[in-house]
Amino acid sequence: MDVLIRLCGLLVVLLVGTGLRRGGILNASRTERLNAATYYIALPALVFTATYDQDIAAIITPRLVGGVVGVLLVTAAIAWLLNRRRDVPARQSVAMIQSYHSNLGYLGLPLVAATFDAEVTAIASVVLGIGSLVQVPITVLILVTINGADTRLVDRLAQLATNPVLLALLAGIAVGSLGLPVAQPVTVALDGLAALALPLALLCVGATLDVDGPSVDLGATGSVVGLKLVVMPALAWLAFSALGVGTSTFTAAVVMLGTPTAVSTYVFANELGGDSEFASLNVFATTLVSVGSLFVLIRLVS
Repeated sequence: MDVLIRLCGLLVVLLVGTGLRRGGILNASRTERLNAATYYIALPALVFTATYDQDIAAIITPRLVGGVVGVLLVTAAIAWLLNRRRDVPARQSVAMIQSYHSNLGYLGLPLVAATFDAEVTAIASVVLGIGSLVQVPITVLILVTINGADTRLVDRLAQLATNPVLLALLAGIAVGSLGLPVAQPVTVALDGLAALALPLALLCVGATLDVDGPSVDLGATGSVVGLKLVVMPALAWLAFSALGVGTSTFTAAVVMLGTPTAVSTYVFANELGGDSEFASLNVFATTLVSVGSLFVLIRLVS
C-alpha cells in the first residue's frame, strides 16, 4: 500500500506540473529554468550522493553492463520489426524510439532513491549512465536515418561528454574507487539538493505533457505502451534472472528499464523530423500507465 500511495503521489505532482503549465504559471521560460535546476543541480547531486561511498567494483560488473545494453538493443530490434511497415516515416521513427528510450533520469533514479536502499540507488545510477550512452546514439541514428534529418551523430555524442549527470556519476565513481573523504557539510548540502530531484523532475515532466485528442492513434500508441511497459521490463526480468545477478542489481535494473518513455524523445522527435504530436501523446500515455505497471514491478521485486 505504501508503494501505491507513493506512486499516486508522484502522479499528483506530475499532474500539478501539467496544471501549472495550462494555467500559465509554468510558462516556457519558467519551465526551462526549472528544468535547468533539475538537470544541472538536483539530479547530479542525487547521482553523486548515491555513488561516492559505495563499493564501485561490486556495483559496476560486466553482467550489469551487458544486461542493460542487451535489453535496450533487443527492445529496439522488436520495435523496428513491429513498426518497419508503417507508411509515415515521421510516425514510424517515433514509435520505434519511444518503445525503448526510458525515462531513467527524471523518473527512474529519483523513484528508486525514494523507494529502495542506498545500494540499489547506486546501481540505478550506473544503469542511468549505461542507458544514456546507449539510448541517445540509437535514437538519433534512427531518427536521422528514417527522416533524413540534417544533423551529425558525432555532434550529439559530443554533448554526452558534457552531460552533468554523467559527469556526476564519473565523479562519484572516482571518489568511491579512491576512497576519498567528503566533508560532512558537503554531503549534507548535496543530500538536501538530491531530495529535490524527484519533485522537480516530475513538475518538469508534467509541464511538458500535452495531448491533442483528434490526433490520437490508439493502435500505434498502444504498441508503444505495450513494448515500453510490458515487453521491456519482462525482457529485463528474464535477462537479469539468466545472468544470475544479486538482488540489488536485479531490482535496480528491472525497475529502471520498466520506466515510461523519456520526455527527451519528444525533443529529439521535434528536432529530427519525427511526429512531435505523436511523441507527446506517447510520453503522456506511458507515464500515466506506468503508475500501475511500476507498482506491479516494485511489488514483485521487493
